[in-house]
Amino acid sequence: MATIKRHPWISHFLGSPTGYVVHLQKGAIRHQGVGQAFWFRPASSVLSEVPVDDQELPTLFHAITRDHQDVSVQANVTYRFVDPVSVASRLDFGLQQAGRATAGGKEQVATIIGQLCQSHAIDHIATTTLAQSLEHGVSQLRNLLTEALSADTRLVSTGIEILGVQVLAVRPESDVERALQTPVREQLQAEADRAVYERRAVAVERERTISENEMASQIELAARREHLVAQEGANARREAEEQAAAGLIQANAEAERQGIGAVAEANQVRLVGEAAAAREAAAMEVYRGMDQATLLALAFREAAGSLPNIGNLTVTPDLLSGALAGLFREPGAAALGGK
Repeated sequence: MATIKRHPWISHFLGSPTGYVVHLQKGAIRHQGVGQAFWFRPASSVLSEVPVDDQELPTLFHAITRDHQDVSVQANVTYRFVDPVSVASRLDFGLQQAGRATAGGKEQVATIIGQLCQSHAIDHIATTTLAQSLEHGVSQLRNLLTEALSADTRLVSTGIEILGVQVLAVRPESDVERALQTPVREQLQAEADRAVYERRAVAVERERTISENEMASQIELAARREHLVAQEGANARREAEEQAAAGLIQANAEAERQGIGAVAEANQVRLVGEAAAAREAAAMEVYRGMDQATLLALAFREAAGSLPNIGNLTVTPDLLSGALAGLFREPGAAALGGK
């Protein structure tokens, strides 16, 4: 921004690097250019400062489509002043006493460019439907406005160059926009619901797979446990059979041993009995050839070992005579008498 220092009867101007100053004194150009510095008399001088940097002009307007729908167009125009002298002569960019440019020049440019944009856009949108405007309106309007503004004779003669036009949006009324967005919203919601359902289905499938794996693991463990129990039972049964077989063998051996002992004992008893019987038979054979007195004497002798002590014994004459008669009997007679 340019600065002006006031002194008595004279002032000093110091320009900016983006402002093109035009100093008119009595209708003639005394100074012009960017970054100028000079002294001038305020009473006889007119200063205009035209910006030479790129200018941005946002614009918003409405148009009616062929199917009678209202749409709003938001655009942004970039321009610059290529002939500041012509601009200063046709638009108001005069400097105030404090060095600030008036807003009249920029307002005039905004009005001119805005009306041109609105005019060309309205003519074009009037030939399209709402659907066509929403679908292709941005690109078509951008190309159309760029060509139209660049070729506009008023702008060219004024010294304004259009650098570019950006159409930011072509939007219908809010209720129409909501109505148009409803199917898309419903479709997006349906897609979101489908995605949720698919995620749930995948989660359920994964849970089912996990449950099946867990069940299969439990079945496998149960089968292995059953096999283990059967094997333990078979082992216990085999151990019991082995123990029973060992016990049977031991019992058979014991019975056989006892049988052998019994047979031996029976044989011993039989042999002892036979010996005793033989002895008795021999004794009886011996006793058979003895007379009665001898047998009686032997009987007394045998009985004497088991009888109690006898303090007194009475011998009668009959007993004594009989005993003596037996002692002095002839052996041959005794044998005959025995027969």
